Formats: sequence, structure tokens, C-alpha cells
Amino acid sequence: MLRKVVNVIAIIAMFTIIAACNKSTKSAEEMENNYQGVIPAGEALVPNAETDVTQRLSIYALVTLTADIQKLSEKEKQILPLLFEVASIMDEIFWQQTIGNKESFLSRINDETTQKFARINYGPWDRLNGNKPFIEGIGAKPLGANFYPVDMTKEEFDALPDPDKSSLYTLIRRNDDGTLRVVWYHEAHASKVKKAAELLKQASALAEDEGLKKYLDLRADALLTDKYQESDFAWMDMKTSNIDFVVGPIENYEDALYGAKAAQEAFILIKDVEWSNRLTHFAALLPELQKGLPVEQKYKNEVPGSDADLNAYEVVYYAGDCNAGSKTIAINLPNDEEVQLKKGSRKLQLKNAMKAKFDKILVPISDVLIDETQRKYIKFDAFFANTMFHEVAHGLGIKNTLDGKGTVREALKEQYSAIEEAKADILGLYMVTKLYEMGELNDGEVMDNYVTFMAGIFRSVRFGAASAHGKANMLTFDYFGAKNAYTYQNDGTYRINFDAMKEAVTGMGGEILVLQGNGAYDEVKNLIQTKSIIPEQLQKDLDRLKGAGIPVDIVFEQGQSVMGL
Repeated sequence: MLRKVVNVIAIIAMFTIIAACNKSTKSAEEMENNYQGVIPAGEALVPNAETDVTQRLSIYALVTLTADIQKLSEKEKQILPLLFEVASIMDEIFWQQTIGNKESFLSRINDETTQKFARINYGPWDRLNGNKPFIEGIGAKPLGANFYPVDMTKEEFDALPDPDKSSLYTLIRRNDDGTLRVVWYHEAHASKVKKAAELLKQASALAEDEGLKKYLDLRADALLTDKYQESDFAWMDMKTSNIDFVVGPIENYEDALYGAKAAQEAFILIKDVEWSNRLTHFAALLPELQKGLPVEQKYKNEVPGSDADLNAYEVVYYAGDCNAGSKTIAINLPNDEEVQLKKGSRKLQLKNAMKAKFDKILVPISDVLIDETQRKYIKFDAFFANTMFHEVAHGLGIKNTLDGKGTVREALKEQYSAIEEAKADILGLYMVTKLYEMGELNDGEVMDNYVTFMAGIFRSVRFGAASAHGKANMLTFDYFGAKNAYTYQNDGTYRINFDAMKEAVTGMGGEILVLQGNGAYDEVKNLIQTKSIIPEQLQKDLDRLKGAGIPVDIVFEQGQSVMGL
């Protein structure tokens, strides 16, 4: 018996030694920095023959991001440079997450215009043109970006026994023997997140607002552990700070393979107190609005947290995921379903970026595509409200499927983002309609919101139908067309039919809520595959906008020097 035990121990020891020999002595960060990423090694990178890079670059209108910081205290002004530095670190990590080594890629592009376009897109794929490659020899963008090995199969991923493989905060990499391993973000980017955490601790020490102080302190810890929920709760409680800082791995749009990996980003925000005071009333109405949703009771039994807030901000810096391609003009966070159920969410309206898109893009589009007699309804306040209530609507409906098999996000997998954005679009417009009927909105009229919403579809779909937002826009456009919510006229303009649009808003909102509550993956996938495409006539209309020289989106002149810091 003793001999058998000794033999077993010897065998275990042998395998331990073999494993140790096979295990790399390099740290996870060293291996990540040496990882080739998704861009093949080679010589100089030049534009392909199909792409006019100068023309593609011209679709972005330059906007200077700044804000009046005279109202900030001296310590608040001292905090801002620290936040700019942290945001820059998030930007560097996002480059790794999307393609790999940033400097290796950019240094191979000798043409200044092409390099500028590559920086806007964080890689060689045109994000506002269906992710088509614009560099010679570069193939299609990997669905999983650089979160997974490019050659990984779904069968391999499914067979990987590590329960952390589907975490929002892990990478999948290959071992030397070809097998897969899971690497936490805080290990893969150890020195970067350590530096970011140190800077956040310094900012926390300077903070006079207790909410900001606590959040920055906890967010620093979260970057080092990839445990974000406690800092998300602290961010929800941060109500009175003049400065806001959204930072970390947040959205999962970049992972188009599984929608399972969050990408690094950062926003630096200065509160617009005057506009924020106009918005505080609406958050308290969420539970009541949930009760009135156009759907059976079982699809609205969850009560959204009302400890949420609506605020307007001047955004002074975008970094990482939020700066790639199209620029968001509103934020609805956190994404954690448990935090949303207990606390709701915060809706941050980026007023200066929103106004820039309205003036430079939406109004000129309306002059081409909206019926001349309805252009009077195109108003910034309506654009602001539509955007705001889109974010509010993310908190409506239910977060968990009715069959008890998990969250809606888990059930709908990679299809979740597109249908969730469609839900927010349509329920946001539904809420506006109801708030006018309730007398809670009384500036202007609901027709302002309907016509401005339609013009907003034309603005947003120019980003392409490849993104979650683009797919959502086309789902809505298709539904509106089927319900006669608009008429396409002989002069190439669109006229809104008020009563039909009102019915379409209610109908589409209810249908999406049912699909989400049922966790109807196959139905949602089929819907998106068949309906979220740009029809031929609309494409011709979008081409007219291109011919008119109307920008598609904005790009920023931003940073400490722009702010005079």
C-alpha cells in the first residue's frame, strides 16, 4: 500500500515538474505586449485602391471640446490633469484590445492622412463604412477584435473549462501548445492599470466632494482587481460633484463575436448646473412610466430603481472605445443589471457634443430629406429630449427573462446590444409622447420630437448598419415604413404621419419588450438579420447627403492644452 502511495506521489510530482517546465516565466503583461495581435507583421501599410482616404477623412467635422472651468474650485482644477492622464492610459489599453500594438501599426503608415484616419478608427477598418478595411492587404475585421485569438473557433471556446472565459474583464489567449487560457485585464495590462490607479488615488485625495472622493478611490481599486460593482454603486451615489469621470472597461460593442468583453474608455465631464436642474424631475417618474408600458404586466413586473439622476454636462475628453468612430452624445450607466435594479442608472447628456452634431449634421440633413413644411419641427430641445429619453428608456422593461434562465443580456448574447438600442430608441419616443400627455413636458409639441427623431435616424444610420446603433435605426425605420408612419414623396423628402407614427411607437415598443422578456434569441437574430439593413431607396438618399458635403460625424480637438491646463 505504501509503495502505491509513493508511486502516486511520484507521478503527481512528475506532472508538476512538466507543467512547470512548460509554463512561461514571463508575466501576463509581458506576454500580452509581445502578442502579435490582429494586424499581420510586414512592411509599410498603404491605403487600398478602393478607398479615397482623403474623402473618408472629410466626413468628420472638427469640434473643439472645452468648457468654462472658472466655476471650479482650485482643487477641482488640480484634479483635471490627473484625469486626463488616466484617460490617456485607457486609450492605450483600448488600442491593445482592438488591434494589438498601436505603435507597431501606426509606425508602418507613412502617409499622414492615412495615419490620421487610422487613429480615428483605432485600426485599419473604417468604422463608419461597415468596418471595411482601408489598408492594402488587410482582411475583414475579426468579430472578436483582439479579445480572442483570431483563429479561435466557437467549439474551442465552448470547450474551455475556465468559468471566467465569459467575464467582461478577461482576454482569451493561446498557450505555447495551442490550448486556450484566460487572462484578466488587470494582469494583461498590469503596469498601465497600476499607474492609472495611483493617479486616481491622487485625484481622490484632492477631491472636496465626498461622492467623487469615494468613487475615485473605489474605481482605482477596481482597475487593480477587475471587480467594479462597488465602485458602480459609489458612482450612482455621486450626485453633487461638478466633475464626473467615466473610466474603465464598460461597453461590449467592440466584441461582435460574443458581446462578452468590455472595452476600456474614459469621459471627462464638467456639469452644466443650469441644464441639470431642468432634468432632475424626470428620474422620479421612471416607476410610473414602467407601469404604463404597452405590454402585459408580466413583462413589466420589475420596478426600475428611482434613485437615478439626469444631468447635463460639457464633455472635455473622449478616450478609448467611446472615441472610436462615431461619438456618443449621451451616457446611460452602469450596465450592471443588479446595480440598475437596486439603484437605477445615471443618464448623462453631453450637451456640447450634442449641439455640435445638431448644428453641423442634423439640421443640414433635414434641409435635404425632411418635408419642407415640417422642417419647422426640427429643434435642438427635441433632439436633446429624444437623446435623453433614449438613455432613460434603457432602464425600462425587464432585465431578467421570464423563464428564469438568466438575464436578457445573457439570453440574447451577441444580438442583445442591437435590440436593446432599438428598445431605447422607441421607448424613449413613447415616453416623450406620454410625458406630453401628462403635462410633464410643455415646451414645444410632440411633433417636434417625431420629426426630429426621423431626421435623427438619417443622421445615425450614416454610421453604417454594422453597429448596434445602426441596426437599431434600421429596425425602427423598417417598422415605421410597414406601419405608414412616414410617406416618401416625389421630391425625395419624408413626411411624418403623426397618428400612424404614434401607433407604430406603441406597437414596436411592446413587441421588443416581449422578445426581451422571452429571451427569444432565434427570433431576435432573424429580425436583425432580415430587417436591420439599409434599403435601396434610403441608400440613394444617404448618397445625396454625401453629395451635399454634409459631415457624417464629429472628431475632436481636445486635451489639457485645449482646456488651458
